[in-house]
Amino acid sequence: MEIAFLMLFVLSLLLFPNGICKSLAARPPVVNIGSILQFNSTIGGVSAVAIHAALEDINADPTVLNGTTLQVMLKDTNCYDGFLGMVQALQFMETDVIAIIGPQCSTIAHIISYVANELQVPLMSFASDATLSSIQFPFFVRTAPSDLYQMAAVAAIVDYNQWKLVTAIYVDDDYGRNGIAALDDALAARRCKISYKVGFPVTAKKSELINLLVQVSYMESRIIILHTGAGPGLKLFSMANRLGMMANGYVWIATDWLSAYLDANSSVAAETINGMQGVLTLRPHIPNSKMKSNLISKWSRQSQKYNNSDLRISAYGFYVYDSVWAVAHALDAFFNDGGRISFSNDSRLRDTTGGTLHLEAMSTFDMGNELKDKIRKVNFSGVSGQVHFDNTGNLIHPAYDIINVIGNGMRTIGFWSNYSGLLSTVTPESLYSKPPNTSLANQHLYDVIWPGETAQRPRGWVFPSNAKELKIGVPNRFSFKEFVTKDDVTGSMKGYCIDVFTQALALLPYPVTYKFVPFGSGTENPHFDKIIQLIESNEFDGAIGDIAITMNRTKLADFTQPFIETGLVILSPVKKHITTSWAFLQPFTLEMWCVTGLFFLIVGVVVWVLEHRINDEFRGSPRQQMITIFWFSFSTLFFAHRENTMSTLGRGVLIIWLFVVLIIQSSYTASLTSILTVQQLDTSIRGIDDLKNSDDPIGFQVGSFAQDYMALELNISRSRLRALGSPQEYAEALKLGPKKGGVMAIVDERPYVELFLSSNCKIGVAGSDFTSRGWGFAFPRDSPLQVDLSTAILTLSENGELQRIHDKWLKTGECAADSSEFIDSNQLRLESFCGLFLICGVACILSLTIYFAIMLRKYLRHEPKKSLRRFISFVDDKEPPKNRKRSLSLPGTSTPMTPMSSLTAVDIERPARPVRNGSIADIES
Repeated sequence: MEIAFLMLFVLSLLLFPNGICKSLAARPPVVNIGSILQFNSTIGGVSAVAIHAALEDINADPTVLNGTTLQVMLKDTNCYDGFLGMVQALQFMETDVIAIIGPQCSTIAHIISYVANELQVPLMSFASDATLSSIQFPFFVRTAPSDLYQMAAVAAIVDYNQWKLVTAIYVDDDYGRNGIAALDDALAARRCKISYKVGFPVTAKKSELINLLVQVSYMESRIIILHTGAGPGLKLFSMANRLGMMANGYVWIATDWLSAYLDANSSVAAETINGMQGVLTLRPHIPNSKMKSNLISKWSRQSQKYNNSDLRISAYGFYVYDSVWAVAHALDAFFNDGGRISFSNDSRLRDTTGGTLHLEAMSTFDMGNELKDKIRKVNFSGVSGQVHFDNTGNLIHPAYDIINVIGNGMRTIGFWSNYSGLLSTVTPESLYSKPPNTSLANQHLYDVIWPGETAQRPRGWVFPSNAKELKIGVPNRFSFKEFVTKDDVTGSMKGYCIDVFTQALALLPYPVTYKFVPFGSGTENPHFDKIIQLIESNEFDGAIGDIAITMNRTKLADFTQPFIETGLVILSPVKKHITTSWAFLQPFTLEMWCVTGLFFLIVGVVVWVLEHRINDEFRGSPRQQMITIFWFSFSTLFFAHRENTMSTLGRGVLIIWLFVVLIIQSSYTASLTSILTVQQLDTSIRGIDDLKNSDDPIGFQVGSFAQDYMALELNISRSRLRALGSPQEYAEALKLGPKKGGVMAIVDERPYVELFLSSNCKIGVAGSDFTSRGWGFAFPRDSPLQVDLSTAILTLSENGELQRIHDKWLKTGECAADSSEFIDSNQLRLESFCGLFLICGVACILSLTIYFAIMLRKYLRHEPKKSLRRFISFVDDKEPPKNRKRSLSLPGTSTPMTPMSSLTAVDIERPARPVRNGSIADIES
């Protein structure tokens, strides 16, 4: 029997070596894990209680580790003293633990991650530093959301409220610096930026923090992001409140350290909570569940048990609790696959001669890599939600609550989820079952009570009280000085644009210190593109003047709301149209008169052809028929034709022609009325197309964008363009004309043209504006002055001040009313009626085609002999009546005669009238 059992055992080893090993690998009765925390911190105290609560639940559940007891070894470290914390953490690594919960601070996590890689001990850390990556540290497992996601949520809040500049205050360590770097990237993705950032050491004194806040108060941005720990963060809030920086106009956004502190502390001093009214903060989102409720209900007992009765659970407590459970689930899978707990010494870890670090005490976890893989594959429902890691080692579906500190508590005003990347009042877990909707139009948050107890969203920016004097570039014009020019006596700048700018500045709720810097020599107009380039290179802090807003310029700078609408127009010499005795011919051009007359004849001929066989009124001698055609054609002009049409085709052609005549007659009447009653100005140019189709020179103002527009957009050769520098040059060039060295026309912006026409009555505007532009003030990209001045310009427009400034500087002369509104030639051209003539022509051709097709069919049916001459004779003959019983014909003719028996009394009594027949001259009998 013993021999048989031995043989069976040997056979099992040969056939199932892995299975037998697994069955023989007994689970250890106790497994040790470690934890590195700072006990005297809020997060550290909550984490210690959460670890013990998780161990109790795990060890009380026999289905988790199947009899193995999980124990923890806690180590207190100093997060704020990097060197001391590093030494304490390294000493803790001498113990044989298979996993470590923590550390909570990023500085220690960076150091321990290197050691964890060497010793192959998984590090279940909830440090949020975004630079801690599983790629660099394979044994680093992040069990809380990364700062990458938190800063994306902060950037979403900034962008949602339409702020562009923020100030960042941070603790100057790995946690603070790397967090602000992540914020900078997230803001840049939304075209926002950090205008000023300042860090401070953890050990900063009160005086240093006050100086920091005073420096921040001098900055332009009023949106302050506070990324610190609870200790220094609360001090900063208290000092800011005393300095008046928690008043109306400020916005404070604290990262999740504030919500962790307020959630964990059951009693917060009234002075502390009063110093942070209206502050926004973030909290990692923990969905509601039964497991979460159970943990909260027994938290009080657990905290009292471990001498932390004043601490309540926070989001970090939920993550730590689930971290321990993740280790337990991974260990269970590890043991099921035959994993064993064993350590070995690394020959490299050895003190040099005389060393006392005891590096040889550190040992490597032999199967740490296998346990790490099991941890990364865990997938279970925990108190913090679904515990599952993605391929980057981060928890899936990171999300945050947006919290508003009000009164003695906090109010959730919305959520941010990485699933959609948007702000919403809908809980993130309700979105996971739907496709992500990334439309910015779906963003929404509940109303916020801002610092200063106001519900009105702060502007987020003020002009800094210690700001340098702004250098505002102003074009020093040579011509059209009414818009902007330099006063030779005082040296100051004046003009229409200057008054608009100063009046808009007066409406701002803060003072702006500036000085005007003339740009240009004053002997010719400067090129405005160069002024915009100087803004981009930061040589100018802004530019004002008659600067047109063009697409290329908006790529380099931001413009305010246009304070005057403008567009390119054409200046051309005009002459008064004198009414003569032949004025009745002026409504139509020569081509229009010729085509109209031709169509009168064509329609008359077509109707004659269609009516000739059946209508006696269109028959007779050739002379009579020609008279009928001419009479019928031109009598339709007055709808006075006496000939009746009998054929369907003829009536159709006549109806269409009468409609054409009605349109032509109405247009002629309107045009002639205008010519006889309104002063007319004539020019040979009707619009921009005439300029493009010509080869004559075209003038433009020096420095205007009109040159590039005509060359690039209209494809007009630059060799045709002539630069003109003053109104006198305008008038001279137009007077000379293209044949004597001048130009055929000038293309310029509407405000210049109106001012020029006020003193030049023999020149007018041809056509209408062919571009839509405006003048605005230019500032660097994302400058808040651009937004505030735009609002001020709209206010000036609504209260009438903008029009008053316009009337002050841009008064028009006596002839401006006649010249500026150029009345285009009222002659009606053929192009306006081509459609009508085309319809009429098609109707004539179609009617003739149908008519001759019918005639051909009749001819082929009734005539035995076929020839062209007989067909023409057949078409020319009068068609016999359809109700005729018997036909009589004269000898030698085909004309039928009506029998006496078929004549009615009316026919007998009707006076005799000659029968018109093209083939018989006259018949009387």
